[in-house]
Amino acid sequence: MEVQLQIKMNAKLYLRDPETSELGKGIIRHGIEMIYELGFEEFTFKKLAIKVGTTEASIYRYFENKHRLLTYITTWFWTWLEYQLVFSTNNISDSKQKIDAVLKLLTFQEKDEFALEHINKSVLQKIIISEGDKSYLTKHVTEDNKAMLFKPYKDLCHRIAEIFLEYKPGYPYPHSLASTLIETAHRQIYFKDHLPRLTDFGNVKDTNIVVSYLSHMVYSVLDNAKKK
Repeated sequence: MEVQLQIKMNAKLYLRDPETSELGKGIIRHGIEMIYELGFEEFTFKKLAIKVGTTEASIYRYFENKHRLLTYITTWFWTWLEYQLVFSTNNISDSKQKIDAVLKLLTFQEKDEFALEHINKSVLQKIIISEGDKSYLTKHVTEDNKAMLFKPYKDLCHRIAEIFLEYKPGYPYPHSLASTLIETAHRQIYFKDHLPRLTDFGNVKDTNIVVSYLSHMVYSVLDNAKKK
């Protein structure tokens, strides 16, 4: 049974909340589809307006530019992923099992229990892998960070870091390992599919092998770490 999910977004991400109208939801739905199909560089509000069946000016009433739209959907994704992490580990007491659940979650192997009609989460996952870091690799990252636009990403990292500390109390770098794990998971999936010589599993379609690599990396670090 799927659970309806409502996520409250940082109001600084938009000019008008897209969740409050059908047009806004259409902008999100078709924006995700077109960013995936065209790539972020080729995606424009003019093209989006044609797809949605509205004017370019109407889209600018919701988002000041396409980068804000990208940041909006990536932020939504990180919030949703944190919900999934809490949901999937809520009844688990063993820290190793929690870590294993994190690894599956970051490689999109956990069953999604949450439903939202206007967001295609499987397509959004692909955008996160190929385009997600463009939301913060900008000249204005410090300003955006002060506006707390990346808080959901940091919250997810913190939850993962807490699980690492459950497994290895006193481990001195839990947040660094958490962010490294997230970025590595997505980069290795991207490399596997597009730049296979940068991985050891370029010819393998199953992402289970990525989980195996991430498991090796995480447990090698934690099991051999000395307390600070």
